[in-house]
Amino acid sequence: MPPCSSPTRPPSAHGPFGHALAGLLDVLLPANCAGCGAERTQLCPACREVLATARPAPTLLPWAHAAAPYTDPVRQLLLAHKERGALRLAGPLGEALGRAVRSALGSRAGAAPLLLVPMPSARAAVRARGHDPTLRLAGAAARSLRRAGLDARAAALLRHARPVADQTGLNAAERRRNLHGALTVLPRAGAGLAGRHPVLVDDLVTTGASLVEAARALADAGLPARAAATVAATVSASAARPAG
Repeated sequence: MPPCSSPTRPPSAHGPFGHALAGLLDVLLPANCAGCGAERTQLCPACREVLATARPAPTLLPWAHAAAPYTDPVRQLLLAHKERGALRLAGPLGEALGRAVRSALGSRAGAAPLLLVPMPSARAAVRARGHDPTLRLAGAAARSLRRAGLDARAAALLRHARPVADQTGLNAAERRRNLHGALTVLPRAGAGLAGRHPVLVDDLVTTGASLVEAARALADAGLPARAAATVAATVSASAARPAG
């Protein structure tokens, strides 16, 4: 597919107002496809089909499943949603994440109510973007699972307990050291969630260090994760971009 081209509408400002304006402009002046650049549609039929039918991607963690490899057009769709405020992509990306949840759980998917726990975003990143992309995807995935007949909800249980270094350029061992002890569970996070099976969710997995740290934090709080699921997985550790 050709690379993603520039949008036909003006770029939106960061922050909640900017993203609300971007949503209105998406209706009045649709951007080019975020995946391939096709004109006047944020997600063209071809890219929607690729996202819906992608083969699951292997990860370095046997208990984590990804819906697709982190290659175009999936890579471009995730970046558009996360960094450029293409919020309407949360629906189809959430559908893919929901499929990864079902794949990760297998026959256990319907055994108990599910709790999708998104990887936390740094507060500064949420302020800069005007939204929390991973929490938004978790909510979309939970709605997708409910449409499929499963009892699922999403809840932001995790937060950063200390600052961490930028993961870009770090190898797997360095990422594990950087993240160890970095996450904690919010006080009273388990209130009203008894009986639900936690499943960690994220947009992207690279080395798996973030998911391992999140699983540790949940286990320490008495909420062991049953599995993890992401929209995409990097093909190799050397191909990693954002922290996963």
